[in-house]
Amino acid sequence: MSRILIIGSEGQLGSELSTFLKKKKNIDDIILSDIKDNSSSDLTYKKLNALNFKDLESLVEDYKIDDIYHLAAILSAKGEVEPMLTWDLNMNSLFNVLNLAKNKTIKKVFWPSSISVFGNNTPKINTNQFSIKEPNTVYGISKLSGERWCEYYNIKYGTDIRSVRFPGIISSNTLPGGGTTDYAVDIFYSFLKDEKYKCFLNQDTMLPMIYIDDAIESINKIMGVKKDSLNIKSSYNLAGFSMTPKMIEIKLKKIKENFIVEYNPDYRQEIADSWPDSIDDISSQNDWGWHAKYDLGKTINEMIRRLENINK
Repeated sequence: MSRILIIGSEGQLGSELSTFLKKKKNIDDIILSDIKDNSSSDLTYKKLNALNFKDLESLVEDYKIDDIYHLAAILSAKGEVEPMLTWDLNMNSLFNVLNLAKNKTIKKVFWPSSISVFGNNTPKINTNQFSIKEPNTVYGISKLSGERWCEYYNIKYGTDIRSVRFPGIISSNTLPGGGTTDYAVDIFYSFLKDEKYKCFLNQDTMLPMIYIDDAIESINKIMGVKKDSLNIKSSYNLAGFSMTPKMIEIKLKKIKENFIVEYNPDYRQEIADSWPDSIDDISSQNDWGWHAKYDLGKTINEMIRRLENINK
């Protein structure tokens, strides 16, 4: 059994991943780290600034880490407020992990990319693996650069870095963290509180999404296959389902007809308009057997069920 380190364990993806892996691994083989003082988990936790290579290296050596799940990042919308900080964190923390892999200090890495690598000139429908990539956000630029470096390290140094391009992730465990698709989580909190929801995107903005259980399963699947099965050395397209804010509003109104959504697009609209409407993930299907289980209806039902349980 490999011993793993999750960097960015307190975020949306990290908190759910640690809970998932806790059911599959010896808890002593899971080490969590983040910039926060404390963890919400009862697993072993170490405060860590992922930009500090020496501290990261010491942690890896002290705990005899085999695999790293590097999830720390500043997301798209927040990244536009602090562009240089976003570039620094997103890129230099990745380099620290890549160099540990290059030095054979660790064996395997998972690093998430994003649909933000695409841009205005990308074909919108069923965007394929090799479509034009001209991101217009610092987050997207950092993710595209990260993809190129992952491929470079994998080919040049024989590292084992694995990655998927996540669409918007819908989850109930943590509050949104500054992404352009955050509305798809925020709207449920307003719905359950009987509050009017003010959406920061146009009602007809179509974007790819994925439910958190599928997102976590994609990480589990890609990390579980043999390295030789992975023909993409940068990052794999990943699809769940696509939806607009209006589509989710209609479904929620069928449950609670007096629910109100008001549309007030802000600077995030321009970001969303540059992203694909839908994703072609045939390479993921062929290379490591990917297939999403959650569609929009199933996602809505599960989100409401989980949030109602949390609020009891």
